Amino acid sequence: MSESLLTTTLGDLVTARPDSARILERRGLDYCCGGREQLGDACSRLGIAVEEVVAELAEVTESPADWSSMPPAELVDHLESTHHAYLHNELGRLDALATKVAGVHGERHPELAAILETTQAIRADLEPHLAKEERVLFPMIRELATATEAPSFHCGSLRNPISMMMLEHDRAGDLLARLRELTDNYTPPADGCASYQALFAGLAELEADTHLHVHKENNVLFPAVVALEAGFDAREASPA
Repeated sequence: MSESLLTTTLGDLVTARPDSARILERRGLDYCCGGREQLGDACSRLGIAVEEVVAELAEVTESPADWSSMPPAELVDHLESTHHAYLHNELGRLDALATKVAGVHGERHPELAAILETTQAIRADLEPHLAKEERVLFPMIRELATATEAPSFHCGSLRNPISMMMLEHDRAGDLLARLRELTDNYTPPADGCASYQALFAGLAELEADTHLHVHKENNVLFPAVVALEAGFDAREASPA
C-alpha cells in the first residue's frame, strides 16, 4: 500500500489529481470542507476499506489542473467565471424544477417535499454567499494581490471574512449531504418522469460542482491569501 497516499490530505489529493474527486465522492470522502483530513484517517473513521480506495487512486494520473497553481487574483477570476456563473444559472432552474416535480409527484413520493425544502435552503444560503464573495471578499483579495504595501481593510485581517465563508461552506455541505440522503444518492424512482430524472441529475451535478468549488476556495485560494497577508505582516514587523 502507498504510505504517501495514506498520509496525503483529501484536499491535496484532489489538487494533485483532480480526477480523484470522483473516487472520493463515490466513497463519501469529504475533500472540500473536510479536505485537511488524511486519507487513511478518513477511511478509518468511516469504516471504508482503505486498500480499495488506494488501489483506485493509484490508477489516477497525477496531473494538477491549471487552477491548482493560479495566483490568488487569477483564481478569483476563475471561480467567478466557472463556479459562480454555474450557480447563478442553476440554482433558480433547480428550484423551479423541484417545485414542478413536487407538485406533480408529491402525493406518491412524499419525500419530495423535503427535497424541495432542502433545494430551496441551498439556494437561500448560496445566493447571498456568492454576493458577499463577489462584492466584498474577492475585490479585497484582488487588492491584496496587487498591493506593494499592506492594504487596510474594514474587516481587519482577511482571515476574518475567510473564516465566515468557510462556516457558510460547512452549512452548504451539510445541506448537500441531506439532499443526497433524501434522494437515495440521486436515484430517481422507477415511475419518475423525464422532469424527475432531470431534477435528480441536476442535483447530483450541483453537489459535485459545489464540492469542487469549495475545495478550490478552502484548500487552495484561502491558504494562499492567508500566506500572502502574513508576508506583508512579516515585512512590517521586521526591523528597518
